[in-house]
Amino acid sequence: MHRIMICEDDPKLAELLRANIEKDGYETGVVRDFDRVLDFFKAYDPQLVLMDVNLPRYDGFYWCRQIRTVSKCRILFISARAGEMDQVMALEYGGDDYITKPFHMAVVMAKIRSQLRRVDGEYAEPADERIVQLAGLRLYPERLETELGGAVVGLTKKEAVLLESLILQSPRVASRELLLEKLWDDQTFVDENTLNVNITRLRKKLQELGVENGLETVRGSGYRLMPSWEEDMPR
Repeated sequence: MHRIMICEDDPKLAELLRANIEKDGYETGVVRDFDRVLDFFKAYDPQLVLMDVNLPRYDGFYWCRQIRTVSKCRILFISARAGEMDQVMALEYGGDDYITKPFHMAVVMAKIRSQLRRVDGEYAEPADERIVQLAGLRLYPERLETELGGAVVGLTKKEAVLLESLILQSPRVASRELLLEKLWDDQTFVDENTLNVNITRLRKKLQELGVENGLETVRGSGYRLMPSWEEDMPR
């Protein structure tokens, strides 16, 4: 399910957007602290941001530039400013589209769907690198790194293989047989002890990201990765 971040300081409008977006089947995260918009973004890890221009302290253009330092996610500006220069600035600073207030909700939803089709739909752009993710936890298999809420931890090749398998299986149990098969290669024999050691190491790496109880041992079966860290993410 796609996650959409709403950065709008008018509480009534933010609630209207939230209700309609969730009615259309998307998850939403609404910014409350406008001094920590980037922190919220990193923790929530949305696929699309609805960004107002007129915000307390720093405007939406500023926060768009900040987000662009860490992400290529879609950013859709919503603003009462209807001037041509404002729309040009929004696009120059990294925005993907611009909607002026007052607006029709049907238009907003159509633009959201259009932008998300460019994320992973029929118009999706080719990805520069493969990313495997679960509820904000991202694994970059090629660079052997995992990330959550802006924190990044390096992995060994075997740890990355295990984490990818656990993410793809979640919320199902990844059996020990499956994980042993994934760890096997033509040169190296992998036994039960090797699996245990690498699971222990992976669990420690996840703890460095703040994931304390996400990797469960299911006796007699294998291991399961549950997104327990979602409880600490902003809503």
